[in-house]
Amino acid sequence: MIKYFVGFCFIIVCFSCKTSYVKYANNYTFKSNTGEPDYTNLDYWAAHPWKHDPSDSIPKDLRENFTSDSTVDVFFLYPTSYLDKEKTLGWNAPIDDPLINAKTDFNSILYQASIFNAVGRVFAPRYRQANYFAYLPSNKEDSIHALAAFEIAYADIKLAFEYYLQHYNNGKPIIIAAHSQGTTHAKRLLKEYFDGKKLQNKLVVAYLVGMPVEANYFANIQPCATENSTNCFCTWRTFQENYEPDYVFQEKEKIVVTNPLTWNTNLPNASIKNNKGSILKNFNKLVPKVTNAMVHNGVLWAKHPRFFGSFLLRTKNYHIADYNFYYLSIRENVANRVKLFWKE
Repeated sequence: MIKYFVGFCFIIVCFSCKTSYVKYANNYTFKSNTGEPDYTNLDYWAAHPWKHDPSDSIPKDLRENFTSDSTVDVFFLYPTSYLDKEKTLGWNAPIDDPLINAKTDFNSILYQASIFNAVGRVFAPRYRQANYFAYLPSNKEDSIHALAAFEIAYADIKLAFEYYLQHYNNGKPIIIAAHSQGTTHAKRLLKEYFDGKKLQNKLVVAYLVGMPVEANYFANIQPCATENSTNCFCTWRTFQENYEPDYVFQEKEKIVVTNPLTWNTNLPNASIKNNKGSILKNFNKLVPKVTNAMVHNGVLWAKHPRFFGSFLLRTKNYHIADYNFYYLSIRENVANRVKLFWKE
């Protein structure tokens, strides 16, 4: 697992904003009086339609034809940006830590949440995310702390979602999108508020990316069978072709995998030619034909990516690039599903 983490750190440099977050951190001056989030305050939202934030960003190549819609809402749950192995800030990230919030906003909010800004209003609540190493407890005591950390994080997300429903939604259809730790919590959120509930009728689609989603996890929400399916979920985890991590072999349940280039369960493989645009280090440049996509035994396989300097990429785990690799494909897919949702 340490090998996995080393690869994870290296690939961050290749697929996200190589910037001094300290510079951005100076702009985050709000302080929580209680240590808990206050979702009446826009500072506690990493993305919100009532303020300008990185989710509003549009790659330069897409600006000319950009149009936005506000008839659908996107509730986005970001991945872990609290990576300190020593957990110097505790098992959960403080809600008002400037550096962690800057990392969140100029990594996942910019590179992932921005995918959805053409189809609806983007909401992304800040939450007291569990430290990355909560996924890797080394003993019983750490396991107890880790479980408590995830509960704190989910409690914040649940509070934010309820506030969103009461004050912002106004009956709009909803897209749930998440990555990594965000997906850990999004699964619970969907199960608690959507699965077999009245709100399920408002679910356009859920993108549960970067974490395994068991085929029987939901009682009523089904995997998306085609690119035209709605009221369903998509999910994938990306690894280099021919690589199967040990922990995948240990998974006892059948794991759902969506091909983010074909979006069709009957078309599990897609050529690199089908990938019209990835976003790598340079957010403003769409790069075509970076890699392909193949469904294989509970994961998504991708060939070693093609981009300048890619020969330096040694990791076989492409977790951090789950969205980056397929940026334009996801953007077009969600727009298509929104149109079909309204027709239906």
